[in-house]
Amino acid sequence: MEQNTIQEIMGKAEVLIEALPYIQRFNRKIIVVKYGGSAMVDEELKRQVIQDVTLLKLVGFKPIIVHGGGKEISKWVEKAGMKPEFVNGLRKTDAATMEIAEMVLGRVNKSLVQLVEQLGVLAVGISGKDGGLFRVNKKYSDGKDIGYVGEIKEVNPKILYDLLEKDFLPIVCPVGIDDAYDTYNINADDAACAVAKAVQAEKLAFLTDIEGVYKDPSDRSTLISELPIAEARELIADGNIGGGMLPKLNNCIDAIENGVSRVHILDGRIAHCLLLEIFTNRGIGTAMIGEKETRYYHG
Repeated sequence: MEQNTIQEIMGKAEVLIEALPYIQRFNRKIIVVKYGGSAMVDEELKRQVIQDVTLLKLVGFKPIIVHGGGKEISKWVEKAGMKPEFVNGLRKTDAATMEIAEMVLGRVNKSLVQLVEQLGVLAVGISGKDGGLFRVNKKYSDGKDIGYVGEIKEVNPKILYDLLEKDFLPIVCPVGIDDAYDTYNINADDAACAVAKAVQAEKLAFLTDIEGVYKDPSDRSTLISELPIAEARELIADGNIGGGMLPKLNNCIDAIENGVSRVHILDGRIAHCLLLEIFTNRGIGTAMIGEKETRYYHG
């Protein structure tokens, strides 16, 4: 056998050995993956994300996918001759838009189920309506009415536990109901955070269109690999965090304060970003940790 071939084989073996302690640590633990951004639009990236999550399932993790669909919703709203409206970054959702959003999210949901099952893992797609998963209040943006946009007030995780116990991979779309049983659209980041807290997930991973959190957003060399929540609060207080990252960081802090061990912010545009972050010593994104969490990366 040629020397190059032997080295290549040994390199693959080293990768597996590096992954072993992480597989042992997280075996039978729940991990919530918030799936959105470019990774939902690019078909090749979509396939790679689903491969990652399926592999996590097959090596003993208990993954739950919570997905968005904002770009798809906007596309179909425009096809219907309507113009998407946003207030402070939040989609204004009237009754007609809500009807389109629910149909689109359901379509996205079942397409993800199909991709998972093509890889030999049984998946079940649900919305927050199913099993009383998400109960919401009407959400306002700085006091402005933005229509059928919901803020989760209660999560009933029984249906998720039942699916995990029966060895299914749950795939959740962010739609819920209020006390009058009206349907509301929910921000997917908020939904993923709520699910992670409710099931006391070991990990929550956000797939985004950025590499992670920066000390200086204008300097890509300041990417933070590990971010304790105390330092995250300092970044927010100093005004270094803005735009869409601010609510995401607040969700991360909220999740860790409510029992989630570690939260990852990953660039979903990078092939197999989930595997690289979870199974390698250095990772590729930003991992936010609680005050009591040990720094077991960067060994």
